[in-house]
Amino acid sequence: MTTSHHPTRPIETKPLVGWRVLVPRGGPWGDQVAAKLRAQGAQPIVAPMINFAPTDDAPALDAALARLAAGGFDWMTVTSATTVDVLTSHRAVVAAGTRIAAVGETTAAALVAAGYRVDIVPSEDNSARGLLEEWEAATNGVIPLRVLTLRSEIAKPLLSEGLRRVGHDVESVVAYRTIGVPVDERVREDVAAGRVRALLVTSGSVAQQVQEQLGPVPEATLVACIGPRTAKDAAAVGLRVDVVARERSTESLIEALVQAALSH
Repeated sequence: MTTSHHPTRPIETKPLVGWRVLVPRGGPWGDQVAAKLRAQGAQPIVAPMINFAPTDDAPALDAALARLAAGGFDWMTVTSATTVDVLTSHRAVVAAGTRIAAVGETTAAALVAAGYRVDIVPSEDNSARGLLEEWEAATNGVIPLRVLTLRSEIAKPLLSEGLRRVGHDVESVVAYRTIGVPVDERVREDVAAGRVRALLVTSGSVAQQVQEQLGPVPEATLVACIGPRTAKDAAAVGLRVDVVARERSTESLIEALVQAALSH
């Protein structure tokens, strides 16, 4: 009679046990990140620090979203996770034949979490410039395409202008303006007292709110940025940056925290 031998399984360790991590965005994206952090043993604190408010030109957005649902565009470009929040709040429907380009992994993750699909994310440079560089290959050089570009009030219309210059039919709509959201006083106290081990920074707007509401961040608290562009924006508003994700994705951001925990 033979007996099967089961090798001893290594005990799984969760490297972020004991870490309280501030997640600065709510909604489906925030929920997803919180779940991924818990899987690594961390205790996430979801404290949205930015939100969107309507602009003076709300009728233009309503009209554009009605055309989007009716199949009036070949492509839609989305440049921020906040734009996804706007789409969700409007219950925006994307026609089956319309493709979606996301600038950046945070935006792509937010689109997927909200139930939308993503057809292009720039592989190298997660910016309007990066998307323009990869646009021709992704669209097989077809010109003109009908493109809806949604952006924030303060964003420069780089993408719209770049696509128009190539010869596309672009409708650029300001979808929202960004406003800061005051965090709970207990969160502020916990950060000040060093009880929060890490802060995630996912955009320049978030960096600004972290610096204004929670700065100066204690030395013992890691400030982790989702990519080089966000790190640059954070430094510009005076926020210290300790960790920058290698790739512009939530997985890479959490992996950067894990590596920091393992190296301590």
